[in-house]
Amino acid sequence: MSTESSGLSASTQSTASAASAQSTASVTDKLVEANTRYAAEFHDPGMDARPVLQVAVVACMDARIDLHKALGLELGDCHTIRNAGGVVTDDTIRSLAISQRALGTRSVVLIHHTGCGMQSITEDFRAELEAEVGQRPTWAVEAFTDVDQDVRQSMARVRTSPFLRHTDDVRGFVFDVHTGLLREITNQ
Repeated sequence: MSTESSGLSASTQSTASAASAQSTASVTDKLVEANTRYAAEFHDPGMDARPVLQVAVVACMDARIDLHKALGLELGDCHTIRNAGGVVTDDTIRSLAISQRALGTRSVVLIHHTGCGMQSITEDFRAELEAEVGQRPTWAVEAFTDVDQDVRQSMARVRTSPFLRHTDDVRGFVFDVHTGLLREITNQ
């Protein structure tokens, strides 16, 4: 069928084809397209991998937390380590050890948050995965019910790790997803 016989102009058909292709594009395809636009205007800031503020921030991966905005951080200010719950695991310690020993960070900020999904699952998640796939995960779920206590536990894990050089400036917080405010957690 020609453009004239379909009643659509060539530009309308082109726009319709692009819209159709875009609606079938995967999320990853959309992210790659966004990166292409970003790269077109990107200018190398000439930074080193060492964070300017010598701080590493460990936080939950929750999509509601815009960590840099919430903390007033700029590109290059900190190392950001994110995982489910923001809990300090062996892999978190690995990242912190590299951050401190190889890249000069001295302070650690831990951020959990209200309404965390880790408060609604249990360690049974591992057994469910094993039943589904036939292999038990080697990692712990690190679920928790008391967010304040879990921040305290994470602070203790950082402070007692033999792999970390700087454990005197470790502070923990709970981010309120409704107000955007941080509430500091003490050791009491």
